[in-house]
Amino acid sequence: MKYIPYILLVLLIISCDAAKKVPSGSYLLNKVKINTDTKGVGESDLEPYLRQKTNSSMFVLGRVKLHAYNIPNNDSTWLNRQLLKWGEPPVLFSDRLTGLSMEQIRLQLDNKGYLNARVDTVVEKKDKKANVTYEVEGNEPYLIRTFKDSIYSVDSIIYKILDEKKRLNIVKEGDIFDKEVLEAGRIQITSELRNNGYYNFSKENFYYLADTTVGTHQVDLTLGLNNPNDTTLHTNYRFGEVIVNNGVSSTILQDSSMHYLLDTVQYRNIKIVQERDKFMLPQAIFYNTFIRPDRVYSDQLVERTYSSLNRLGSVSQTAINLTPVVVNDSNYINANISIYPGNMHFMQFGIDGTHSAGDLGIATDVTYEHKNVLKGGETFRVKLNGAYEFITASDSASLIDKSYYEYGIEAFLSIPQLLLPWVMKQLKDQPSASTEFSIGANFQNRSEYLRQFFNLSSRFQWSSRNWRINNVVEPLDITYVRMPWMSDKFKNAYMNDSINPILKASYEEQMIVRSAYNFTYSNVSSGQMPPRLPFRVRAGVEVAGYLPRLVTTMGGTRKNMSGREVLFGIPYAEYVKTDFDFAPTYRLDENNILAGHIAIGVAYPYGNSIVLPFEKRYYGGGANSVRGWSTRTLGPGTYNNDSLGYDFANKTGDIKLDMSLEYRRKLTKLFELAGFIDVGNVWTVKNYKSQPGGYFQWNSFYKELAAAYGLGVRLDLNFLLLRVDLGMKAHNPGLPVGARWTIFKPEFRRDFAFHFAIGYPF
Repeated sequence: MKYIPYILLVLLIISCDAAKKVPSGSYLLNKVKINTDTKGVGESDLEPYLRQKTNSSMFVLGRVKLHAYNIPNNDSTWLNRQLLKWGEPPVLFSDRLTGLSMEQIRLQLDNKGYLNARVDTVVEKKDKKANVTYEVEGNEPYLIRTFKDSIYSVDSIIYKILDEKKRLNIVKEGDIFDKEVLEAGRIQITSELRNNGYYNFSKENFYYLADTTVGTHQVDLTLGLNNPNDTTLHTNYRFGEVIVNNGVSSTILQDSSMHYLLDTVQYRNIKIVQERDKFMLPQAIFYNTFIRPDRVYSDQLVERTYSSLNRLGSVSQTAINLTPVVVNDSNYINANISIYPGNMHFMQFGIDGTHSAGDLGIATDVTYEHKNVLKGGETFRVKLNGAYEFITASDSASLIDKSYYEYGIEAFLSIPQLLLPWVMKQLKDQPSASTEFSIGANFQNRSEYLRQFFNLSSRFQWSSRNWRINNVVEPLDITYVRMPWMSDKFKNAYMNDSINPILKASYEEQMIVRSAYNFTYSNVSSGQMPPRLPFRVRAGVEVAGYLPRLVTTMGGTRKNMSGREVLFGIPYAEYVKTDFDFAPTYRLDENNILAGHIAIGVAYPYGNSIVLPFEKRYYGGGANSVRGWSTRTLGPGTYNNDSLGYDFANKTGDIKLDMSLEYRRKLTKLFELAGFIDVGNVWTVKNYKSQPGGYFQWNSFYKELAAAYGLGVRLDLNFLLLRVDLGMKAHNPGLPVGARWTIFKPEFRRDFAFHFAIGYPF
């Protein structure tokens, strides 16, 4: 470690001598630049076609690897060998590679419709360094004058399929004659046909005829279909016989003398071969196998079968062999599917150190998982968790200044199919489907109180056939929260209507009986060309209290001393909550992306609840919200009561609005820079006395929007993205009127917020 300052000093000294090890008569490729007058094809679009690029450069530090390579002399010391190994030799200017780069750029411009493009180079050589500039003159691009197809005359069935799906609208009149767009269209229509029975159909069956002699920079374009060699119609297939090898070892399959150990069962219309001690139940195989006899052949059905079987924890590998056959002059695809067992048992032990409010602690969990507990691909999991925070001597009554310990247990069962009534039979046959049940308990023991949570939940989840929509239904989720003990000090300070009724309501014993539906939609599909404007939509609705209310109407409840209806002696919550989240992205070019985000949430407590349960309320600020504020420090509305210190209970609301615009610039393969603007806040739906200024009003809410701006740095490790965002407040609704625009008079200590997170904010 003591040598690092000296190495850095040497790097700094030699940084001006990057050409130190360039041989005599050669030149270091110092700079490469592309000047282009084409509007649709920028410099970043042409850079991938350069056959020679400069030495790699690190963000801020520059060409560190080149400088490291230049340090060693002729001594073969360990340090010199390591620097040569880690460093990067100088990239020497090459006339041949420069000429190839010119030709590759010209060909790419030709592909993008600039058929008369010209590319020249300007090379400046000085002090053993060469600067290369590619001067690109695109000239006028060719435009499509007419576009038609001749498919109907070759195969009317194929034409009908593509016409109904609107797949023939590849380009339109007036578009640039872009060969990459045409190739993408050819791939897309081929994919459509392969998902409609045309097994082994190739994109080479389609061709384009382009007539560029019809006018000045104009093209008449025709899409054609080749006739097959043996018939006038292309062959359409259905799935024929489907055989599934249910965990049978290859040794038994290959040795005919051992076939007596096998059983063959017919489940629905699928034949399943298995050993006497079967690996998985036939119904589990059926509902996760979408290749079925007499279904029209589809690549998507094959992919879904792979995906659905491989997602089962009990399956280590899936193999699908497809064989075309002809039966009674009809064309079929026979499928032989083999599923191989994986490791059924999983055990995990974890331990973490914690640091909260200056106190150190330790958290641990133990998880056991069986991945085929009922032989239907079910996952059964039991998790034990515990945490302890070492007590710090303090006379403070603050909720975050007291150490505590907690422990809990959760049992979870996931079944890889939808357990729904027979009247919903069609819905059961969906990809990525599962039915989940969980039950758990958690206990928080602080010096101020003992709080207990009991939870019982169920969930249905499935995806649509095109994988764009994911649905989640939670028919019943019951959470029971109770506080059997609390100290007098806590009771007097927090469980008092006159001091903080919201916090009191948040900590009171209650039952939450809820149902919810959520869906996620994306316009990006696997196997399809990504759209120009990809986006994701999330939306959902949640209703709590309707079942207890039904019992109430039947006279099965009574009221407690606070006037709330109770079920089994427990008050229950009533509220409705809905959320909407929209996140589009627009790729400017290979290295630049513009991303947007808008999230709206509204919740309303009614009937038996004067306020939402604390865990269900919205909060503002944080790494995924308005980044000029730390988590749970924004709002609601203009509310700002610093005298309460960590005022977490009042920094919540029932309405949330978040809007963001973020520009992302890829610097290297690892690093990305971002600039962002965030706007939003939270509000209450009722005028609570303990949250003055938090009430939502249509004629003033827009004046209470918080705004922030900032910069972010991201480290992209492919499997993980680490994010650091530095936010500054621009408009602070918590300040007095006239002083809210802090962007003009920023105070770093007041207006700055630092965020570290994993993954993109949206």
